[in-house]
Amino acid sequence: MNRAVWRYGGMAVAMAVLLTALPPYRLTAQDAERGRVVYDKWCAGCHGDTGAGDGEAAAYMLPRPRDFRRAVYQIRTTASGQLPRDEDLRRVIDEGMPGSTMPGWRGRLSARERDDVIAYIKTFSRFFEDDAPAPVEWGRDPGASDDDLAEGRRLYREDTECVKCHGEGGRGDGPSAPDLTDDWDFPILAADLTENWNFNGGGTVEDIYRRMRVGLDGTPMPSYTDAIEAGVITDEQLWLVAHYVRSLSPADPPRVRDVIRARRTSLLPAGPLDTVWAQVQPAYIPLVGQIIRGPRQFVPGVDGLWVQAMHDGERLVLRLAWDDRTESPDSDWDEFYQLLRGTLTDVDGPLPETQGPDRLVIQWPLELTDDVAMPYFLGGDARRPVSQIVWHNTPPGLSVGTATGLGTYAAGDAGGIGYLAHFAEGQWQLQVDRPLIAPDPSVAPSLPVGVPVPIAFRVADGSWGEGESRVAVSAWYAIYLDVPTPTRVYIQPIVAGLLTAGLGLLVVFSAQRRANVAGHNSEVS
Repeated sequence: MNRAVWRYGGMAVAMAVLLTALPPYRLTAQDAERGRVVYDKWCAGCHGDTGAGDGEAAAYMLPRPRDFRRAVYQIRTTASGQLPRDEDLRRVIDEGMPGSTMPGWRGRLSARERDDVIAYIKTFSRFFEDDAPAPVEWGRDPGASDDDLAEGRRLYREDTECVKCHGEGGRGDGPSAPDLTDDWDFPILAADLTENWNFNGGGTVEDIYRRMRVGLDGTPMPSYTDAIEAGVITDEQLWLVAHYVRSLSPADPPRVRDVIRARRTSLLPAGPLDTVWAQVQPAYIPLVGQIIRGPRQFVPGVDGLWVQAMHDGERLVLRLAWDDRTESPDSDWDEFYQLLRGTLTDVDGPLPETQGPDRLVIQWPLELTDDVAMPYFLGGDARRPVSQIVWHNTPPGLSVGTATGLGTYAAGDAGGIGYLAHFAEGQWQLQVDRPLIAPDPSVAPSLPVGVPVPIAFRVADGSWGEGESRVAVSAWYAIYLDVPTPTRVYIQPIVAGLLTAGLGLLVVFSAQRRANVAGHNSEVS
């Protein structure tokens, strides 16, 4: 259709002609063959030529791409075990599947192309020959007070037993979590409920309620419709669980900033659980799998890091927190790990035979210069080496050294660097402190105050087969150590206040004097 017809003259006439001359547009009448062309170009690499979920890239993914032949779909508004509606398929194609490798296609494909792909996907299964099922009916969100959230937490732990998979803190570390597989015997992780921006099907209260109401077919996540119909739980109570689950995540998705601010203070925290950390805004650092040098990591175990920082002019203290379902190695996860090894064995060779330790690396340029060119983020190179602080939990320890690339780390003198680590409810909290003036500049740089300093991070989950190369990495960021507040900042307001008060008194005194003089002259006359 000529878009000029829409934008300029004849719009009403053209609309009338179209409405009378063309049949109503329905998804069932789409050109599936045209959808095949779009599918072959954009979808087959993951989902396979026959829709079996066995494309060339599938071996690099977990969860695996959907097998369209089985017609089993997670994100639906229909009852458990039923087909999705066209609107459900369109939502997934438009928005993608957060927490997986399925991207959203709204910005890349036109609306017609996306609809045509839906028509073609439905040809992979004869089940779509039947009429579309009706959506499940549910009421409106009744809202939730603080008392309702407390009741939602009780229901989460007791009546719905969500805690068994998702854990007390909601980070996917419940007692049943190591035993989870999908319907195709691939290992699957319980969702981390503290990261609603990664929820399949959306992270609002309404989205969470829908997922619980109809389940996620093909996964261990059940539908609670049967529980409602059996009187085990009411629909209103399920809404309270949804509200409680939503409360486990921040009010807004984390906003990534380029600079981590190290607050100036006279009282440094004693450890990662010190309440003084509540005064410092955490910075969110997204992490991605290292896929440049083998062995690569296409499915990282950790996807983000929260960083806080303080300094007192002599020492810098960092608090780093990240979600991790296991304090590696964890024998409860041995069976899961062996299943993981069998699933990802074709990606750059097999994973290690056993679980390893959890690790975190803090990286700085070894030499801080005005040169805008950064060292290579994967451990530097011979021309621009990096300094690294390396922490590991088993055996517990921390070291400081230099590197000129992955696998070249050479430990040196720790130089007064200390740490404290705490693990609970699926989360590591690590505090690292170091002097601003490095005792040995050949191992670590001195950190200036008031100047942005490049910093980067790497995190390895030992129960996910990660280590030096199979690891989650960040880009370069900057840390800025606040400068001391000048004395004039405190004195100037006081002086200004005194001057203002003095001028005010002078004005009042002058006004009173003029009034007295005027009164005296009046009496004389």
